[in-house]
Amino acid sequence: MNIYDFKVKNNKGEEVSLSEYKGKVLLIVNTATGCGFTPQYKGLEELYKKYKDKGLEILDFPCNQFGHQAPGSDQEIDSFCTLNYHTTFPRFKKIDVNGENAAPLYAWLKKEKGGIFGNAIKWNFTKFLVDRDGRVVERYSPTTPPSKIENKIQDLLKVS
Repeated sequence: MNIYDFKVKNNKGEEVSLSEYKGKVLLIVNTATGCGFTPQYKGLEELYKKYKDKGLEILDFPCNQFGHQAPGSDQEIDSFCTLNYHTTFPRFKKIDVNGENAAPLYAWLKKEKGGIFGNAIKWNFTKFLVDRDGRVVERYSPTTPPSKIENKIQDLLKVS
């Protein structure tokens, strides 16, 4: 199994095959609209604008498992992010990232790159960086701002 075998639902409930992102560098993030890390949306959008034409995709998976900080509907979350942070990267249906109802994609990501305290996602804005071949190359904690990932993204995109 690799990342391109997964299908997820976008925020309109339509099935999307991650094979559509083959050959791209992916930054996969579980997000929340009411979190102390929510301002990271600004940094994520800056990275996206700077590198999307060079092959970067940011995949946003809202999650309400941590302090119920993403309570809105998929439409409300999308509106919030678009209005407040002007995000343009793909946003998907709200999911669970831990527990028995964890999305299969996240079960796989955690297996590929465990965290320093085990595999569980500890909080919103945990980030997984995937190379152009679909390999998970890095996992970043929620406290890692998007700007600190830029050099690694440049390396994977082979740009400066």
